[in-house]
Amino acid sequence: MPKREIVGVVTRAGADKTRRVEMQRLVKHPVYGKYIRRNTVCHAHDENNESSLGDTVEIIESRPLSKLKRWRLVRVVKKNVAAEGITSDA
Repeated sequence: MPKREIVGVVTRAGADKTRRVEMQRLVKHPVYGKYIRRNTVCHAHDENNESSLGDTVEIIESRPLSKLKRWRLVRVVKKNVAAEGITSDA
């Protein structure tokens, strides 16, 4: 059975080698028929800390790596240009 590959946006990058990736999807409301935005959250393993907050990344399904991590980072599709210039020297 092939492993699922998903493209999403990194929403949290505080922990070492762990990224929280969100994917948006549209779901049709069962009664009203209007499309509603829903988010799916996955925790992914980033071995080299390549990605940062706001990056668009591709992740692939893997064996359980920890309590929440079931995905691995394949590649960074697009870097977030706005977050690159920000440094945390506070």
